[in-house]
Amino acid sequence: MVDAEASGRIVWALRRAFHAVEAAKEARFKDVGVTGAHYAVLINLGVAPGITGAEVARRLHVTPQNVASLVAKLEDRGWVLRREHDRHTHVRELHLTEAGRRVLDQADQQVTLLERSLRAALGNDAATLQALLERVAAHPGPLAAPADSAGEIDAGEIDAGR
Repeated sequence: MVDAEASGRIVWALRRAFHAVEAAKEARFKDVGVTGAHYAVLINLGVAPGITGAEVARRLHVTPQNVASLVAKLEDRGWVLRREHDRHTHVRELHLTEAGRRVLDQADQQVTLLERSLRAALGNDAATLQALLERVAAHPGPLAAPADSAGEIDAGEIDAGR
């Protein structure tokens, strides 16, 4: 049973903040013609040209099938090219086209504007928040499941979107 303190939990605050940022990005991306999922793939190809779909999936914590579907859509739009790997003919490298690079640049400009807006709203607390979030992300200790509860999942803590 979830008690009244649940709304004060750090994990719920992180979830609410994540969804607020995602909603703000999606709203900004509409003018560019991309979604957050498109942007996630495009930015990975931008920073790592020739990356494989499997590697993109690992980076995004999604299935390779999800990435394959997204890449197919981006390829249809002329933003991504699949090329055969030099040594492994069954592996396809993913590359941005010039059009894909332009779209990525436009979407990234929107993320930069959002970042500036958040930093302005947070003022001096922005650096502190970023440092705290980096600590949460980098330190698996507090996030690991206790040994005695392995396999037990609190249904209220499942995020169906991930």
